[in-house]
Amino acid sequence: MKYNKKIYEGIFKKRPNRFNANVILNGEEIVVHVPNTGRCREILKEGTKIFLREELNPNRKTKYDLIAAIKDDILINIDSQIPNKVVNEALINKKINLLKKYEKIEREKTFGKSRFDFKLSTEKDNNIYYLEVKGVTLEENGHCRFPDAPTERGARHILELIEAKKQGFGAGILFLIQLDNVKTFSPNDLTDPGFGEALRLAKKSNVDIMAYNCIVYEEGIEINDIVDIIL
Repeated sequence: MKYNKKIYEGIFKKRPNRFNANVILNGEEIVVHVPNTGRCREILKEGTKIFLREELNPNRKTKYDLIAAIKDDILINIDSQIPNKVVNEALINKKINLLKKYEKIEREKTFGKSRFDFKLSTEKDNNIYYLEVKGVTLEENGHCRFPDAPTERGARHILELIEAKKQGFGAGILFLIQLDNVKTFSPNDLTDPGFGEALRLAKKSNVDIMAYNCIVYEEGIEINDIVDIIL
């Protein structure tokens, strides 16, 4: 998918809080929005080349979103709103092998106490599948992990997927790795052991666990290849 908005190159300076960052654009220091509440400490370092998406909304306090950065010559998309859009496009274009049979795609549907990113179904609605998507940016030596900060909500979503499976629905979680050239993925047990435990329980409960990397370029991002999962 292409962003369909102007992209500018800048230099990262600092991140005073989860929502904003100070960057240098055209020689001037400005404040921009960071559309990712994760830590991203290994990515957003002073002096790092970053990419800004222009947001033409007069009601916003900031004019730009910080959507990507270069780490070790790898372009990483950090926009947490992008994964669902990329997966939606992939579902429409039948690029996710396990989910090709589903024709109907619905977004943000409630099940139990959770709201899943997707509810998929066949034309006759006799086969329903709930899908949760998680964006991944934490990478080291070709290995990716999730999450990069504790997430009780993430574990709760997994438990709800297990319940959906018990009730006879299809259920899966897809980790969309927002960079290319990665080999493996695993839960980040050091940061959030509860999430890892929930994910392993989901595997035992026959919930589908998928991981895909992405082709990332300055003007867009698209789903690419399956990545091996290590639980």
